[in-house]
Amino acid sequence: MASSVISITSPVSESFYPILAVFLLTVGLVSTASFFIYEVTTSKFNRSIIREVATGGLASFFLGFGSLFLLLWTGVSI
Repeated sequence: MASSVISITSPVSESFYPILAVFLLTVGLVSTASFFIYEVTTSKFNRSIIREVATGGLASFFLGFGSLFLLLWTGVSI
C-alpha cells in the first residue's frame, strides 16, 4: 500500500523561490507606489474607480504571491 502513495511536489523548483520572491515583491511595491502617487496627485473629481481597482488588485496579487514565495524560501511551512 505504501508503494502506491504519490508524494505531492511543488510545480515550481525550489531554486526559483528567491528569484520569484524578489521579482514579485518588487513589482508589487512598484504597483503600490504607483497607486499611492495616483491617489495623492489626482483630484477627487478626476479619479477613475477602474484604475484604482486595477492598480490595487495588481499590487495585491504580486505582493501576495511574493510573500508566499518569500515564506517558502525562508522555510516557513504554510
